[in-house]
Amino acid sequence: MKKRQQGLTTVEAAIGAALMLIILFGTIEIARAIFVWNFLDEVTRRGARIAAVCPVDHLGVAKAAIFADPKGASDDSPHVKGLSTSDINIDYLDANDNSIKVFEDIRFVRASIPSFQLPLLFFSNVTLPTPEFRTILPSESLGYNPDSGAVVCECFDTQGPLGGDGCGS
Repeated sequence: MKKRQQGLTTVEAAIGAALMLIILFGTIEIARAIFVWNFLDEVTRRGARIAAVCPVDHLGVAKAAIFADPKGASDDSPHVKGLSTSDINIDYLDANDNSIKVFEDIRFVRASIPSFQLPLLFFSNVTLPTPEFRTILPSESLGYNPDSGAVVCECFDTQGPLGGDGCGS
């Protein structure tokens, strides 16, 4: 080997290793982004499903939707950093897709995440915006118990979505 080429294999190895690490970490970041996007889609599906069977405006619905403990104090998701109950919107809709709160007129339940900023794993000051995630399902019982003829104000073994009497306003 000629004297002027003695360090060439070390330089080639360093360049190759750098490219491989960039590809590896890029693949990890893309896989993580796909996981988060699927998770956000599942959060809206789960939120709409739970809201369809729990009393209107029950506080535990958003917590259960993000896989947090509905009876716990935390409003943050244990699976996705930065996702909290304030990121998910639960709306009750009439037959014309108007947002309402009148129990008798509710026909659909919509759970949506209008925007979420996904922080990159290796560059935490850079975020990726996600599209809006939305799920609309037909309303079901909304906490109504046909045996008693009243809305049961319990869901997840907790009382009181809003008011002191256990039922929302």
